[in-house]
Amino acid sequence: MNKIKLAVAIATIAVITAYSSFTYAATGNGSLSGAHYNLNIIGVPKNKTATMDDNQGHRIFVNLDSISKIYLSQGPFAVLDANGTDGNGAKFQLPNPDPDNDGVTVYSVYARSLGKPGGKSTTTTCATDLDGTTWCSVESMVMVREKGKSLFTNVSKQLLYVYADVDSDGTIERYPLFDSAMQDYYWNYDNNGMKLVQLRFYEVSTDVN
Repeated sequence: MNKIKLAVAIATIAVITAYSSFTYAATGNGSLSGAHYNLNIIGVPKNKTATMDDNQGHRIFVNLDSISKIYLSQGPFAVLDANGTDGNGAKFQLPNPDPDNDGVTVYSVYARSLGKPGGKSTTTTCATDLDGTTWCSVESMVMVREKGKSLFTNVSKQLLYVYADVDSDGTIERYPLFDSAMQDYYWNYDNNGMKLVQLRFYEVSTDVN
């Protein structure tokens, strides 16, 4: 691990330790037991009007039946703006997941759907290249709320990278969040009745190669 990646890992650990102790093991709901940062994405039928800047409630509100944007910036885990329903998008801060772009993440993201059965959401990571063209990943996190127990799945590949043929050579390239080749990273959250998606960020690696 080089110095840059080590520094990111140390900073991530410092944030996560505020939430729980360091032991990781598989649990019955598909997640890991141990230290994590929790984020709830909540679908609401009406727009929120309150100012939600610098809100550390570990939740973001999105439209229940339309598209919302969650803008991403680099830094320790934090909700900077919880309101994704006001047309300006929500804002979420998280560490660089893969500074070397070697396909092995510094941390991992697990997700599950909760709430009333029947909802569905599709979340796609997007960014703008240096020429101003917006690219959205060919990989998306698709969550469907079905009846019965909801299990966590590893969605690190879908949420922490943009996979796109930016140079039009016929090959899909991989861009981790905050890669200098792109800018203005965000999650495009296309909601169709999903009430709640729960994300958990763990200080464990995922190999997306």
